[in-house]
Amino acid sequence: MKFPTCVLLALATSSALAADPLDRTAAQAEITRVHAEMVESTREARAKELEAKSITLGDKSMRWLEKTFGEAPADGRSLWISMHGGGGAPAQVNDQQWQNQIRLYQPAEGIYLAPRAPTDTWNLWHEAHIDDFFDRLITSMVALRGVNPDKVYLMGYSAGGDGVWQLAPRMADRFAAASMMAGHPNEAQLDGLRNLPFALFMGGEDAAYDRNKIAAERAKTLDELAAADPGGYTHLARIYPGLGHWMELKDAESVPWMAKHTRQPWPKKLVWLQDDRTHSRFYWLRLPADAKPKAGDRITAEIQGQTITLDGNLPKGLRLWLSDSLLDLDKPVHVRIGKAEPVKYEAHRSKELIRTALGERLDPAACPVAEIVLP
Repeated sequence: MKFPTCVLLALATSSALAADPLDRTAAQAEITRVHAEMVESTREARAKELEAKSITLGDKSMRWLEKTFGEAPADGRSLWISMHGGGGAPAQVNDQQWQNQIRLYQPAEGIYLAPRAPTDTWNLWHEAHIDDFFDRLITSMVALRGVNPDKVYLMGYSAGGDGVWQLAPRMADRFAAASMMAGHPNEAQLDGLRNLPFALFMGGEDAAYDRNKIAAERAKTLDELAAADPGGYTHLARIYPGLGHWMELKDAESVPWMAKHTRQPWPKKLVWLQDDRTHSRFYWLRLPADAKPKAGDRITAEIQGQTITLDGNLPKGLRLWLSDSLLDLDKPVHVRIGKAEPVKYEAHRSKELIRTALGERLDPAACPVAEIVLP
């Protein structure tokens, strides 16, 4: 399968990187080579997990059921991660919800996958470990099952919808689109959805925990965010009059709506709001190893021409992992912090950063190769 061209920056002052420059073509070839090498080195372990349909991380395991639909396109299959309801209930109740989830939706093409939550807690789909399970699942499916990393979709019903509210903003850079069905957002915010098409579905009479009222409020918020930020916050909202928690599968319209979208691995504008489960990377921003992010930290980043403008909670040593999809890396790059005067950097592509980045996240379509490190 083919992945989008992916080449990255190196800080000009780094003699190690400057001594190993790459042009666009050579950088793409290096990404392909290193990715294949890393896939091969993990093939046996990943293949066993996919065959068993079970991943174990630490003291928890996540199993799944799956169905495959349609013929595989030339650019790779789509992957649909569909989270079941339940939560805060005996295991047998959540098992029944899991078994039901695999029957709910049928994409025209793709691997439709219903994972079983590793726990039976009320917040079973947005505990901190879920991000790691989904990261590994997506990586393995891309590496060994021919999934296109730009066609991974997230959806969930009831407690699974709770998970979509939370996971979609904090993992927006991994998905092409997301749909929330009959869930409650709790404390989750919408800022991180700037580049992730998001749909919400709710029964108009689904009044438990004020789900219907809150869904209507969040739909209005998405309208306002989209109006204030042209090109951002693509969304669809459906609140079905007369229906309760079960929407009689009317929400299945989410599937063709999501399928129209592909991931933007290199968006020119980012809004990164940390949740209580923090992350070290979001699209082309990478926190330094010693950073201690906390819930509520917010960074905005925007590229216009050859200038990057950053604002918010910017830690010392913030790394910019960029691509020729965003800038011309053969020309100087200017970085502005807030309203300060921009600082000029010379960017160099490098094998060293390609290997480092793929070692952190085996995602060839969003592969960074080099970095500008902010003082």
